[in-house]
Amino acid sequence: MIRSEGLMKIYKTADLEVVALQGLDLLVEDGELMAIIGNSGSGKSTLLNMLGGLDKPSAGKLFVDGKDLVSLNERELVKYKRETVGFVWQSNARNLIPYLTTLENVELPILLRGKRRRARAIELLEAVGLSHRLNNRLSELSGGEQQRVAIAIALANEPKLLLADEPTGSLDTQTSNQVLDLFRTLNQTTGITVVIVTHDPELARKVDRVVQIRDGKTSAEMVRKVSYADELAQLDAEYAAEEQESHVEYAVLDQAGRLQIPAGYLDSEGFKNANKVRVEKEEGRIVLLPPEG
Repeated sequence: MIRSEGLMKIYKTADLEVVALQGLDLLVEDGELMAIIGNSGSGKSTLLNMLGGLDKPSAGKLFVDGKDLVSLNERELVKYKRETVGFVWQSNARNLIPYLTTLENVELPILLRGKRRRARAIELLEAVGLSHRLNNRLSELSGGEQQRVAIAIALANEPKLLLADEPTGSLDTQTSNQVLDLFRTLNQTTGITVVIVTHDPELARKVDRVVQIRDGKTSAEMVRKVSYADELAQLDAEYAAEEQESHVEYAVLDQAGRLQIPAGYLDSEGFKNANKVRVEKEEGRIVLLPPEG
């Protein structure tokens, strides 16, 4: 669904140049449920804006659903944003129109494509658990309900890719879990590819793969060992608290053989403040050692 190679983004002002992405490589399979995490300024939101067709790379390659986003003209980008991708923002002010009802908000993107499909809008609101809120104004909905309306809007035109930028950032823990469970349910029932950008590493419990971005590059991945359904069948309430151990962490090796060591590994004695390490092969393994002396 997504393939990026050597993706770069440089923002320029009169006397300042900021490099947001520095040769980022990423592969996302069709139908995958995954998250992108990273500290503020790591480049994760810049990447999401590019995937959504809201910004263009300074260099590199970016393909979504076979479409070359670098070469699309404005007319083609509008078509891409209407038909291929759905977007859920953290701020409901960007997702929703306050003077429309819940149903009218979901109908609007369908109408913009020249179709009148009230039945489709009702079906989507039923899918996100809001069939009893069709005629409510947004001021009458809780934060979690508003975010679920936003998800229904993003799905209105049956996109192949759903992007969510900090979708639980303004929600409490219980409501956040409900929204994340909804993403998983939609992914499993419709097969839509879901990419969630967040600063919350706990999100790893809810998705199959987590990609960490550091300094504008992919630095590490966490991949679920077993399927979510199998895991639920095996876990009891006592073990559920340790669910994060169901993931394996990988460092990412780029095409030039460069490796970003996950944060924390180099804090141990001998590696602190070191600007190089020794590399040795040992019984089929590659071992990193602190510099001598």
